[in-house]
Amino acid sequence: MSDGLSVFSSPELKDVVQDMRDLLSQSRLAFLLGAGCSKIAGLPLMPELTKSVLGHKDNSEHTKDISKHTKHLLDTVQELFSGATNTATIEDYMSEIVDHLSIAERRTRREAAQSKVSVGNQEIDANELHTALDEIQKAVSSTIAKKEVNIATHQQFVRAIHGSLQAGKAGRCVDYFVLNYDTLIEDALGLERVDYSDGFNGAATGWWEPNTFKTEGKSARVFKIHGSIDWCLLKDDSLPRRIRPGIKTESDSNHVLIYPAATKYQETQRDPFAQMLKYMRDSLCPSKGKEMVLAICGYSFGDSHINLEIENALFQSEGRLTVAAFIESVEAQGTLQKWLNNTTINEQIRVYANKGFFHGNKQSTQDSDLPWWKFEILARLLGGER
Repeated sequence: MSDGLSVFSSPELKDVVQDMRDLLSQSRLAFLLGAGCSKIAGLPLMPELTKSVLGHKDNSEHTKDISKHTKHLLDTVQELFSGATNTATIEDYMSEIVDHLSIAERRTRREAAQSKVSVGNQEIDANELHTALDEIQKAVSSTIAKKEVNIATHQQFVRAIHGSLQAGKAGRCVDYFVLNYDTLIEDALGLERVDYSDGFNGAATGWWEPNTFKTEGKSARVFKIHGSIDWCLLKDDSLPRRIRPGIKTESDSNHVLIYPAATKYQETQRDPFAQMLKYMRDSLCPSKGKEMVLAICGYSFGDSHINLEIENALFQSEGRLTVAAFIESVEAQGTLQKWLNNTTINEQIRVYANKGFFHGNKQSTQDSDLPWWKFEILARLLGGER
């Protein structure tokens, strides 16, 4: 028996795994992928990313990324989170700055006498906040980009989804809603020669064109819900470009387009983010006579905005949307437990937890750990390993 999969050899779990593979063989399939799916490739989880990015402000090697002013602002924001029950991350810090930026911009638009905002003991205007946020985003991007990655697991995952699980499903197009800033899924799809659209025309360097999502004959669509390390906003542009690293442009600065998950802020109402969320809503609410499966992996349900989109889709789909969530916790909790407790939608929820399987009012618990929530184990199970 293959290492890591032996726990799934019992007759009861073999049936659950086969049922899961059958479920993810459906003609209409989408994935929501979080940071946990990138760990196996060598990229940091959020606590590690936070530590690395914060190191930029103390390491002279990275002074070009974060200025003295931004260092001071980050120190102040960190201090404001002192005593937090849950450890704050760089996304929390960026969200805090975005919130202040929204206030400062609103005051500036109205030509208020006091357009600056107070952050700790500092008075900061919108331009300074913009600069700080841009520098932090660049530090996040460079931290991820400089890592050496191994995408063998992502390739194995892509082969399973577009190979063995797609047998007899000619013409199936799988949607990937990716919350990570990295490009692992796009790279794996490309290496496995899976034809996909990601909202850009061009190649390694390209421009935003959402109509590419409507192109017929694609096998996958990739939606980077929170942006990407290779998205940039040039001066006077309102929509992103994808620019190959190392290319110099006429713009004074290429603003990296990545945004924190934790804040509902005005960028979510702007393109391209608004466009991608619309595609997500449409994808998760299939027309009558059709059914949709959304598989969730590597996501801890910490983004209330995304959770609300899924919840609305569960109710609006009138039973045509099934959510399959792979989670590290012993059993369903928080948002997932709330959905399981709701008799209107609980039959649409399947939870593959570390100690059991939960579906509607039914549950099957185990004493042994069930690592199907690990991306590398899920890829192997979907590929048919036993």
